Amino acid sequence: MASDFMDRFRFNTGSEPDIFYIKNLKKKLKETFCEYATRWRSEVAKVRPPLEEEQMNKFFVKAQDSQYYERLMVIENHKFSDIIKLGERIEEGMKSGMVTNFEVLQATNKALQSGGISRGRKWVS
Repeated sequence: MASDFMDRFRFNTGSEPDIFYIKNLKKKLKETFCEYATRWRSEVAKVRPPLEEEQMNKFFVKAQDSQYYERLMVIENHKFSDIIKLGERIEEGMKSGMVTNFEVLQATNKALQSGGISRGRKWVS
């Protein structure tokens, strides 16, 4: 009888993610953009009441780091799959050096300012 009770009311034992959790769900360091988007989307599916696609897209874009956010915000009104495709292209561009990774640029700039990286020869004319 106890197991029947648990089976019937098990849905009430877990906590569902809320909007605040979804807005702050960030990409892990070793996670690809596609893996992150899939994980994020599966968490959104648990939110009650369900989010409309337009809301979901806005929350997803706002949850991104600045290098993704600035590029994704222009298509946040498109389908979620389109946002993922663009995110993957941004990720590929950063890996290949075709798209500037602001985090790496900021770290390099800080290192230069603190003297952590040699600036090389100064050219004198």
